[in-house]
Amino acid sequence: MNAEDLKALQAPIKDRYRKAPEAALVTLRAQGRMGEGIACRVDTGRALIEAGLHSATGGSGHQACSGDMLLEALVACAGVTLKAVAVSLNIPLRDAKLTAEGDLDFRGTLGVAKDAPVGFREIRLAFDLDTDAPPEQKQKLIELTERYCVVLQTLRQSPPIRVRA
Repeated sequence: MNAEDLKALQAPIKDRYRKAPEAALVTLRAQGRMGEGIACRVDTGRALIEAGLHSATGGSGHQACSGDMLLEALVACAGVTLKAVAVSLNIPLRDAKLTAEGDLDFRGTLGVAKDAPVGFREIRLAFDLDTDAPPEQKQKLIELTERYCVVLQTLRQSPPIRVRA
């Protein structure tokens, strides 16, 4: 896909959203069901994933860890956004490797230390780009990827989350 193909694909969608902003509001949904043992089965629409305890909290390591899944969602979203921005700006990318790392203190999750946070203390996202683009173009590519990556922006500016039974 090139920039013209992407613009042609998105032009009618963008036009529709300009004329009817309410059409751009889409509710995404994920569902899970309790699995065997301490696990949750999540149907992604493409595959069934069973998430369980991380090995640092007593898990076997044979099931997906939800913390890993969060980082994987970040990498996936940033990767798709990076590619779309590169195509849009006509920046040729031969390859790109994205890595997300996050630091957890499992004392918080296990209730061992009340002063230990539950959740990631820090998340780092790194881009390794294989391109001949000049440094200023690479910088613009990263800046726009950050700006338009849904998962990254959601993590940075957490929306209110309502929990109900």
